[in-house]
Amino acid sequence: MPRTSDTGGAAPARRRPTLRMVAELAGVSTATVSYVFSGRNGSDGSGVAEETARRVAEAAEQLNYRPNRAARAIRTGRSGMVQLSLHMLSDPWSLAVAAAVNDEANRYGLTTLILADGDWHTALDRVESDVAYLDGAGDDEAAQRKLADLVDRGQRLVVFSETLDPAGFDVIRSRAYPGCELAMEHLLERHVAIGCLSSRGAVAAAERGEASRYTAYLERLRAHGIEPDVEWTATFDETSASAFEAAVELLSLDRPPTAIYATTDFAGIAAINAAHMLGLRVPHDVAIVGVGNTPAARTVTPSLTTVGPSDDFYRRQAEIIVGRATDDGSALGVVHEFPWTLVPGTSTDLDSPPQRHHLSSPHHHR
Repeated sequence: MPRTSDTGGAAPARRRPTLRMVAELAGVSTATVSYVFSGRNGSDGSGVAEETARRVAEAAEQLNYRPNRAARAIRTGRSGMVQLSLHMLSDPWSLAVAAAVNDEANRYGLTTLILADGDWHTALDRVESDVAYLDGAGDDEAAQRKLADLVDRGQRLVVFSETLDPAGFDVIRSRAYPGCELAMEHLLERHVAIGCLSSRGAVAAAERGEASRYTAYLERLRAHGIEPDVEWTATFDETSASAFEAAVELLSLDRPPTAIYATTDFAGIAAINAAHMLGLRVPHDVAIVGVGNTPAARTVTPSLTTVGPSDDFYRRQAEIIVGRATDDGSALGVVHEFPWTLVPGTSTDLDSPPQRHHLSSPHHHR
């Protein structure tokens, strides 16, 4: 029903604030207002004075004026948008990446958009952004054609990949396999009965003869003269619930392993929770190591021993991504390497005193 005035007639429509109205209220020209909303400032000695920019901002707030993003994109060639395509949104590895990028983007007045659509090529084709980050682009010919298409159209890209070489886009490279070997060697210092909690994808890759996080488990055991026991491998889908069920199955065997190598941190934490539920002490009844070095590894009790890039990885990666949204794009095509190390927690520390624990809140992370 249309609004009516006190006299019974239709209320006049509220006029949408304009750039000119902001300029008049701030006592400046429309060109000055446009310059301020372009995202530029006078910090480098150019542009408008800080006091003038403040008056423009206050006038815009008073009028509830919002700059037209489409017009700004046409005028400046920038959308003010950073897009993230994360293959597993519930994974705290993804959440940590998103949080770090969002914090960094906020420093530059940029907006972070997370793509929920798995078809990243179509999504990036529909929404303009100053940079897009992909953590699951793939490395087959089809994926490479899609990446090349986006590059040809001028889309700036930062791709997380262990295998892709830069081709007009930056690559964040953090090789998991050497870290997985470190995780296994850490367990092999005190254990021979080591089970594996592996993603189905890692097992399938190993069966195809490809190096995977599961391959590291098999090869390090054999390097120590230990033949892997098929009964001690439990597989899970990409959810913590599936990993928890697999861990319960593994720890409920008549002859359970004394240590578990989990191919993701979220599976390692699921194993800790499963052990608690079954009345087992970690690490005294079963030692557990994860893969990924996610922030959540420190929040579980006992803390999860894990392998992964350094703790400042998320911040440094965010700086690379947002940096590509704000620079001139002239040096795209860089590989940024992040080596892995062992990050000891108490889930493998047999010298720590046994404690009684409660179930941790379920997490998803890499």
